[in-house]
Amino acid sequence: MYYNNILETIGNTPLVKLNKITKHIPATVLAKVEYFNPGHSVKDRIGIKMIEDAEQKGILKPGGTIIEGTSGNTGMGLALAAIMKGYKCIFTVSDKQSKEKIDLLRAMGAEVIVCPTSVEATDPRSYYSVAKKLNKEIPNSFYPNQYDHAANTKAHYETTGPEIWEQTEGRITHFISGVGTGGTISGTGRYLKEKNPDIKIWGIDTYGSVFKKYHETGEFDEKEIYPYITEGIGEDIIPENVDFKIIDYFEKVTDKDAFVMTRRLAKEEGLLVGNSAGSAIAGLLQMKDRLKAGDLVVVLLPDHGTRYVGKAFNDDWMRERGFLEEGMGKARDIVAAKSAEELITIAGDKPLQEAIALLQKHNISQIPVTNGSDIVGAVTENTLYAKIIDNPDFKHLKVENVMEEPLPVVEADTPSSRISEIIRQGNGAVLVSDNGKFHIVTKYDIIHQLARS
Repeated sequence: MYYNNILETIGNTPLVKLNKITKHIPATVLAKVEYFNPGHSVKDRIGIKMIEDAEQKGILKPGGTIIEGTSGNTGMGLALAAIMKGYKCIFTVSDKQSKEKIDLLRAMGAEVIVCPTSVEATDPRSYYSVAKKLNKEIPNSFYPNQYDHAANTKAHYETTGPEIWEQTEGRITHFISGVGTGGTISGTGRYLKEKNPDIKIWGIDTYGSVFKKYHETGEFDEKEIYPYITEGIGEDIIPENVDFKIIDYFEKVTDKDAFVMTRRLAKEEGLLVGNSAGSAIAGLLQMKDRLKAGDLVVVLLPDHGTRYVGKAFNDDWMRERGFLEEGMGKARDIVAAKSAEELITIAGDKPLQEAIALLQKHNISQIPVTNGSDIVGAVTENTLYAKIIDNPDFKHLKVENVMEEPLPVVEADTPSSRISEIIRQGNGAVLVSDNGKFHIVTKYDIIHQLARS
């Protein structure tokens, strides 16, 4: 047996039982692993569906151009179909999308236009607006608009929902999915509820998105909108494909929890998936008290982790955002592991010679400079010694005349990984503020903590 083309391999993705991550959940948890689709994502299902719908309606004609605003995965689904059917593709994406996604779209022959994330949806620079503008300007072009195109929901009603029902032999009790355009959860959820109205449909949202509050209050609150890192879920608009009547409950998940869980899925379950999948499983764990023995939960994992190698699976990227703590804990943990000595400081009006004496006496490399109760600067060993060698009279000046910028200050609950990043940027130390007191954390303290962890 063989397939006539790659499009015939879309769908019929497997259900895989989760074991380690869900060991404290009383229910059985199955993952619908959508990276088994040829384009490695759930969006393959809607790409072909929207194109075929446009062909049937005469909107898309031979030699035409497909133009879409996408987070990357829908673009891949459309590109696959376009290759087989002879269409060109132009995709607009936001600048928060991973480089891997953009590179892959270009590898499939598409033109990709990167647009700013930090603008309103109605701004002419947004990836929504740019796609619409191109559609008006380019003859024989088709703008699917996955957010509002009914074929998005229909694709999941006709394929994803029936697959899950058959694969679980009708025993499914809960379906969990991230919500972006809304087609996956609405189409799948509608089919499942028609089969059994008692099935719970839970949506995963992200902080910075409007869905959860809109679902619970009916209010579109612009104050809820702010930039976030998680890709593929959440919105600053209300797409027509989000059927809020189908969704029983929304759970919000932080960027950090999503990315940390993405890495756990790879290490503990062998599932190399994207960070919206991490959001879905993190949300499941947050809702575990709503589940009981005998429940059968299906969580949809949308795409493959190879599209996030430069983000979720890049240690430096994770550290820069405070997502990777590497067992070091918080700033207060480093402070607790140090001796209980008081912070050594020097007033700005003191002679520099006193600062040098303190450095030598206590065998330290930097001293915060104070003005009353305020920390206003710092003097460091390397800088002082270099200047004294050049000009021995330098030591007779006042500290405030030669001090440098104050050391960076962090709160006690700051992840140690963030302190490491600050020190790596060239700072000799960091001050930790805890209940009105300051403590100093140096490069040596970080190394010591790493050796202990």
